[in-house]
Amino acid sequence: MPFKIGLLLFPNITQLDLTGPYEVFIKFPEANVRLVWKTLDPVTAGGGMQIIPDTTFDNCPQLDLVCVPGGAGMNPLLNDAETLSFLKKQAKDARYVTSVCTGALVLGAAGLLKGKHATTHWMSHEMLSDLGAIPVHQRYVIDGNVVTGGGVTAGIDFALAVAADLHGEEIARSIQLGIEYDPAPPFASGSPANADPALIEKTRTASRARQQERKAAVAMAAEKLSGS
Repeated sequence: MPFKIGLLLFPNITQLDLTGPYEVFIKFPEANVRLVWKTLDPVTAGGGMQIIPDTTFDNCPQLDLVCVPGGAGMNPLLNDAETLSFLKKQAKDARYVTSVCTGALVLGAAGLLKGKHATTHWMSHEMLSDLGAIPVHQRYVIDGNVVTGGGVTAGIDFALAVAADLHGEEIARSIQLGIEYDPAPPFASGSPANADPALIEKTRTASRARQQERKAAVAMAAEKLSGS
């Protein structure tokens, strides 16, 4: 039987959150990888790229692995009943429940991170605890069948970790070599642990409006969870 993988697709998604792990997933032996959204209409990612879903919530089969990417467009999903219901339903029988970047907050809003160690993008990391998760500062975190990746490019790391868990380290290493995933960035500023404090503050300032909106949406989602 094919191993069914579904990645949530939504407007204003950060496309690398999706396409990074997608590139790894399609190389799994006998994998069936789907892009799932409410409709089959083209979705516009952040920056304008158009991506076409191939599966809707209504016709999606039970997935073996469900993945929620992040991006500015996940803010509305934190209180979107249709999306959260879909994730809860799939998570019941999925072998892996996963996320990349701020997609972890959507898992949290669905009640799927309660008591779980998890990570997300550094600017939203402190919001995890509001949704019942235990925040961990790591590139990716595995807690039972829940696997969360940090910001954006960490989606490739977590997908390779799943490849090793599912198919063995040799296949995971082969996939890594095939996509020549050998990061050697020209600058040591990809993490707040290494970046210049002035650059960190500038980045936070540029994202303030989105982050304030996200914090309010997380608070609303957390209130719903506490009452459920």
